[in-house]
Amino acid sequence: MPRPIRATIDCGALRHNHDIARQHAGAASIWTVVKANGYGHGLLRVAAALADRTDGYALIELDSAIALRAAGISQPILMMEGFYAAAELPLFVEHGLTAVLHCSAQVDMLLGAALPDRLPLCLKLNTGMNRLGFGPDEFALALERVATSGIASSIMLMSHFADADEQRGVAEQLSCFRAMRGDHAYPVTLANSGALLRYSETTGGRGDWVRPGIMFYGSSPFPWLKSAADLGLLPVMTLASELIGVQRLAAGDRVGYGGSFVADQSMRIGMVACGYGDGYPRHAPTGTPILVGGQRTRTLGRVSMDKIAVDLTGIDAAGIGTPVTLWGEGLPADDVAAAAGTVSYELFCALNARVPIIEI
Repeated sequence: MPRPIRATIDCGALRHNHDIARQHAGAASIWTVVKANGYGHGLLRVAAALADRTDGYALIELDSAIALRAAGISQPILMMEGFYAAAELPLFVEHGLTAVLHCSAQVDMLLGAALPDRLPLCLKLNTGMNRLGFGPDEFALALERVATSGIASSIMLMSHFADADEQRGVAEQLSCFRAMRGDHAYPVTLANSGALLRYSETTGGRGDWVRPGIMFYGSSPFPWLKSAADLGLLPVMTLASELIGVQRLAAGDRVGYGGSFVADQSMRIGMVACGYGDGYPRHAPTGTPILVGGQRTRTLGRVSMDKIAVDLTGIDAAGIGTPVTLWGEGLPADDVAAAAGTVSYELFCALNARVPIIEI
């Protein structure tokens, strides 16, 4: 028998979540963000599931973009960090990729490349996140150079919000973007999941694009404000396993590496076939929620490479073979992530290749 852990990917839930994004996007088109192997859900799986729904795909990995084209994906593809070397540019032309430009070095490479055809381009404006993007003075020069060169088949403007999912919001950055954009009528792409769901003023209109990510995969971009269920989102990935062992502890017994959990009374515990070698966060502390036989309980002690200890108090019927849900259907990934001091993005992206995937 194979080890009982598996991840189930619900493509129907993925399509449902895309429909929610469509409702919020209005007249704007949608880039489906599929970087990092579709947030761990499988690049080609996600692309195929949404091929009849989405307007385009957004990612950062050139090999993944080429794989999408090889799979027959014909929609626009936005390369959100653009190209890293001039040698990549012929592939951008060959595969019709939209290149984001975020620095003058990229403009230099582009204009010096003597490409056989024009490219769709997107200039990124730094409106306060201070990672990538042109500042006000740099932007004006970069736009002039690109617009007058004849190298662009189309031009779009973009920025990225640092606080769309936080208390601070987007007003300051949006004001900065508008000031930098000025009278230019180029289409824009601004809204990530948080902005799309909270700030309708960021979506734009016909000709503009939104580029949500995490909401497609069934998690809330701001779980402190609204849960995924509150937003109408469905979990796409369910990580599940089984109990493979049961132990009885007396008061004072320790559990796992370092004995970080010490029983304060007699109790039953179970061992789950899942660990950090499968992608479960090693730093998840005692008390992280988990479902055993459909009942919510807690993890105990340190997560090891292949096993997690769980509290079976009050779950008398649990034994070897009892199903366990690590996150997903019945247990929001956001809850697990919050207990582990991380975000659901990391949980999904960390899924290890040794975990079998079942697509439904």
